[in-house]
Amino acid sequence: MYISPRSFQSDIGNETWPEVDLQSVSERRDSVKLVVDMLVVALEGAKKTEIVYKANLNFKQAQKYLGFLLSKGLMAVESSSGKRKVYRTTERGRTFIRRYGKALELIL
Repeated sequence: MYISPRSFQSDIGNETWPEVDLQSVSERRDSVKLVVDMLVVALEGAKKTEIVYKANLNFKQAQKYLGFLLSKGLMAVESSSGKRKVYRTTERGRTFIRRYGKALELIL
């Protein structure tokens, strides 16, 4: 499943996100694309299950990459009412998405 950052534009306000489509380059996602997909899903906050389904991951992959994203400050955990955690892309994560899109524009 391809997630278009542009589809989140109205939810974020004036920010524009470059549309990224690596499907034409490769059928299999690399780890950077997987990270970007997860960050895009969590732009407005998402539970782990939502990230798994929308970014087309399994729970083992999600756990591995969530730990990485949290350790690098690209994503943060927000406590919610109840026991479930809500993950949200940080400003540093938003910057990563932007730069990823710009890098792709240079090579595609």
